[in-house]
Amino acid sequence: MATDRVFLEGMVFYGYHGVHAEERRLGQRFVVDLTASCDLRPAGTSDRLAETVSYSDLYRITREVVEGEPCDLVESVAEEIANRVLARQPRVVAVEVTVRKPSAPVAGSVLAAAGISIRRARPEASA
Repeated sequence: MATDRVFLEGMVFYGYHGVHAEERRLGQRFVVDLTASCDLRPAGTSDRLAETVSYSDLYRITREVVEGEPCDLVESVAEEIANRVLARQPRVVAVEVTVRKPSAPVAGSVLAAAGISIRRARPEASA
């Protein structure tokens, strides 16, 4: 398993995910962190972008999911981001995705955010 990682932290998007009607109608901010595990040695020795995983590509994948088709659960948002990263980025052997709702509708709460984190790996990487 690759121990090198490419990461993006604190990506902010506006989306319409949630189980409450207000969340679907008004939308809200989502904050996403993504870490892609891969072997960075080829890029480190060659100094070539073609030998690594592009931050821009990871950002675009994340944005298209969060700003795309609404889901009821942030778990589904994270799962779709992970699936697309693994499908489109052959160098990535595993991906970790954290999705936060800074304005989560939790009655009577004072909190910075609510959210979830998942980790998904290629089947051959988890063996």
